[in-house]
Amino acid sequence: MRADGDPNLIVYFGGQYVPMREAKVGILTHALHYGTGVFEGIRAYWSEDEQELFVLRAVEHFDRWKKNSGILHMNVPPAEELCTITAELARRNNLRTDLYIRPLAYKCAERIGVAIDDQDAFAIVAIPFGEYLHSENGLHAGVSSWRRIDDNAIPPRGKICGAYANSALASDDARRCGFDEAILLNESGHVTEGATCNLFMLRKGRLITPQVTENVLEGITRDCVAVLAQHELALEIVERPIDRSELYICDELFLTGTAVGLAPVVRVDHRAVGDGQIGAVTRRLRQLYFDAARGHLPQYRKWLLPVYGSGRVRQDAARMKEPSFA
Repeated sequence: MRADGDPNLIVYFGGQYVPMREAKVGILTHALHYGTGVFEGIRAYWSEDEQELFVLRAVEHFDRWKKNSGILHMNVPPAEELCTITAELARRNNLRTDLYIRPLAYKCAERIGVAIDDQDAFAIVAIPFGEYLHSENGLHAGVSSWRRIDDNAIPPRGKICGAYANSALASDDARRCGFDEAILLNESGHVTEGATCNLFMLRKGRLITPQVTENVLEGITRDCVAVLAQHELALEIVERPIDRSELYICDELFLTGTAVGLAPVVRVDHRAVGDGQIGAVTRRLRQLYFDAARGHLPQYRKWLLPVYGSGRVRQDAARMKEPSFA
């Protein structure tokens, strides 16, 4: 899915709430030329039953964004302040549907020259957003010829804007070849993740995902799904390198990410995964994830920040107290 912005949508830019049509940067902005920005992706889900908008694990997302911004010597406000801004954006726009929230920190000096300086800024946009990948019948993924960038080149865990040229190249190739999504290998030939999402496979009753040292994003949705698998399905989670050919012989395969949620993969490189249908474990985890995200599972309400009902932002409403799987 591509979500185009409404020019009248209120966004947070330059320390103010302004219409998107007024949120502009100059043509010489450093981040535009050199990729020196760091973004975050956050989901909010509308509950029709409760008439409430829930932001999913907002504090963890903003904490990650703040830490990643530090890689480029940029500073953003603390998570609680960012949660307040985000909730206010939703209220000012009267958004009562599923959202994608895009915080962006960027080097804002308008000049030529690659060296970074201390001029930076940040913005937050909350935009109505449905399915990123239409995966109700499962996806057909292809292993890309483009390799995942290495931590010592541009750290994939950092969500640095320039790094996403790697994802764009892989995604473009995949779609031109008739696939729904790309799967990237690292320079060692091991599976890393999709172009914009983490990867899990089920083999012999165990849920396996690459280690975070395999040049993958330390995904928050990845963590949600792993916690649900452990606590609700009693599945063992294994972090280890995955060979390409394991994708062809595994029992089930799926992708996780803020935009995609949980997306089943039923074919890889023109080969069926399992019986070529969405597997029982994948289907159950997908249901659990979206039930938790919409507030239907009381034990995971601590993951959710309510926008309309609470009247104020509370940090403990956005952070899950139980430990993550990793």
